[in-house]
Amino acid sequence: MNQFEMMSLFVLVAELGSFAAAANQRGVARSVVTRQIAALEEHLGVQLIARSTRRQALTSAGKKYLEHSKVILDLVERSEAELNEEQVKPTGNLRISLPLSFGLRHLSDLLMQFAERYPAIHLDLEYSDRLVDVAAEGFDLAVRIAHELALSDIVRKIGTCRLIFVASPSYLARFGEPQSLEELTEHECLQYSNQSRWMFSEGGKNISVNIKGRIKANNGDALAQASAAGIGISVMPDFIAKDYLRAGTLVELKHLEPQPPIGIYVALPSNSYIPERIRLLVDFLAQELPSYLQDH
Repeated sequence: MNQFEMMSLFVLVAELGSFAAAANQRGVARSVVTRQIAALEEHLGVQLIARSTRRQALTSAGKKYLEHSKVILDLVERSEAELNEEQVKPTGNLRISLPLSFGLRHLSDLLMQFAERYPAIHLDLEYSDRLVDVAAEGFDLAVRIAHELALSDIVRKIGTCRLIFVASPSYLARFGEPQSLEELTEHECLQYSNQSRWMFSEGGKNISVNIKGRIKANNGDALAQASAAGIGISVMPDFIAKDYLRAGTLVELKHLEPQPPIGIYVALPSNSYIPERIRLLVDFLAQELPSYLQDH
């Protein structure tokens, strides 16, 4: 097995997470895969995968080698496609991190449309509100919703959503509706797990509001359900609140100044080279998502 083939096998092991799974996909014995990875490590002079009786994990050198290997393999794949006189269908795997509520509500349908359009591209979807390290964890891209991202993030904006204040009619009947951001300190405020204060914009100024509340959650749907049950006030994206507003179980607090839109972004592991299948998906989402959000 030559260097290129061993590199391809290493990427497969890293993406599938086990020697056995890679061996099964290649149709060879697990020992064959183990020997080839060991030979690659010996050739490079570094350990790429740390093994134990219970698990295996990429070393820091392995993570770097994985990133570079994927770039090289993608370049080879693209070069072969471009040299082919006939149009080659895009192929390969895409590992994608998606925010849980937004992903299920608005991205799943679009991703299925993308999968139907490009049947040779395989999608591995992880729905979670966890902030992933795209490059270190082997994702091809991640969809994020935020006011701002780190300067080091490589992103493309694909849409926007709106933050709104909501509470149930029963909560407002008992405790009244706050007339300003400052009055939120007097109310039961339901918050995301990583929050201890809310940051807002009012009259062109940024305002920090210390909030208190008995319930925290790492998911917006959970907070919406708690608000609908009359527990307290939530601030959430309109795509989560929309169904509750229609049903009348939540109402928008009209006396609080509307907040600036939040960006919806695609984060990429690198800008040195973007494989064609990733470029196709990012372009597809950027084109289709805004109209999809309007219709839904």
